[in-house]
Amino acid sequence: MSLRLGLSTGGADGPALIALVREAERLGFDSTWCGESYGVDAVTRLAWLGGQTTRIKLGSSILQVPARTPALTAMTAMTLDALTGGRFILGLGPSGPQVVEGWYGVPYGKPLTRLREYIAIVRAVLAREAPLTYQGEHYQIPYMGPGATKLGKPLKCIQHGRRDMPIYTAAVSPAGLACAGEVGDGVLPLFMDPERDDLIEPHVRKGMQRAGRPADFAKFDIAPFVPVHIGDDLAACRQPVKDWLALYVGGMGARGKNFYNDYVVRMGYAAEAATIQDLYLAGKKAEAAAVVPDRLVDAVALVGSAARIRDRLQVWKAAAHRGSVGTMILMKTDVAGLRLVAESVLAPAMSKL
Repeated sequence: MSLRLGLSTGGADGPALIALVREAERLGFDSTWCGESYGVDAVTRLAWLGGQTTRIKLGSSILQVPARTPALTAMTAMTLDALTGGRFILGLGPSGPQVVEGWYGVPYGKPLTRLREYIAIVRAVLAREAPLTYQGEHYQIPYMGPGATKLGKPLKCIQHGRRDMPIYTAAVSPAGLACAGEVGDGVLPLFMDPERDDLIEPHVRKGMQRAGRPADFAKFDIAPFVPVHIGDDLAACRQPVKDWLALYVGGMGARGKNFYNDYVVRMGYAAEAATIQDLYLAGKKAEAAAVVPDRLVDAVALVGSAARIRDRLQVWKAAAHRGSVGTMILMKTDVAGLRLVAESVLAPAMSKL
C-alpha cells in the first residue's frame, strides 16, 4: 500500500494558508485537515479552503462531538461535501474533560459511548433510509425527556448526502483506537512511531473484530500527524517538536486523566512522562520541554537535514507497505517541507505510472 500525504493547516492563516494548501494540491497531496479545540472552528476554515481548491480532500481533524448535535454535524458534513464536489472527510473526536466541561459546558459522561451513538446517528442521517429515530444513553431522537413539548416527530433530512462519506475518529488510547476500528473508516492519532505497530494496529483490529468487520487496513486509514522541521541544526529543529510534545504530554489533561501522557508511557517513556507532567503543571514549560527525549522526537517527527528526513521517510514508507499507516498528515511545516516529503514519497510512485 502506497503512502498518502495530508497537510494539517494549524498555524498558518490568510494568504499564507492558501499558498500552502494550493502547493500541497499541486504536489499531489491527498488531503488537507483543520481541527478545533477552543479557538478556530474547523467548518469555516474548511469551507474557505474548499472554495480555493479543486481536487484536494478536506478533512476535519476534528469536529468536537460535545460542541454540536449529531444531526447538525451530519447537515454540516453534507453541505461541505456538496459544495466541494464530494471532497469532505468527517473527522470526529470526544476531547477530554477539561475542554468538554470547561469550554463547551456539557458533562464529560461516557465519551466513547457518546461517540458510538453520535456516529450511528450521523450515518443514519446520511443514509436517509427512514425518518430519524434513535434511543441511546446520550441521545434520544425525537427527544421526549424533561422539558420536552412531546411534539417532536421523526424527520428525514431534506438534503441528499453521500452515504459512504468516510468518518474518522481521533484516538491514542487502546479503548479509543478500538472504538475507531469498530465504528470508523480511519483513525487520527496525534502522533505515532511508525516502527511500533503494536501501539495502534492491534487495538484497531480488536474493534473491527467486535463489530464483525473484516480487518482490512487497505480500507481503514491510520492517519497520524507528523511535524516536519528542516535545517542543519538538529537541536534547533527538534526544539519546536519538544515544546509541542511537552504541551500534550504535560498539560493537555489533568493529572491521571491525560491520554497523551498515558500513550507516551506505553511508548516506553514512563519516567520522562511523569517528569514532563510534573514540570508542566508547575508552570515550568521550558524545563518540561527539555526533558522530552531526542529519540521520542525522532520517532514521531521528521527533523534535521533534507538527507536525514529522506532517510527517516523510508521507515514511514515501510509502515505504509505493511498497512500500519495509510496517510501521513504533515504539520508545523512550510512549502520547503511539503516539497521535500512529496519528492521522496509521491515522486517515485508517480514515475511508475
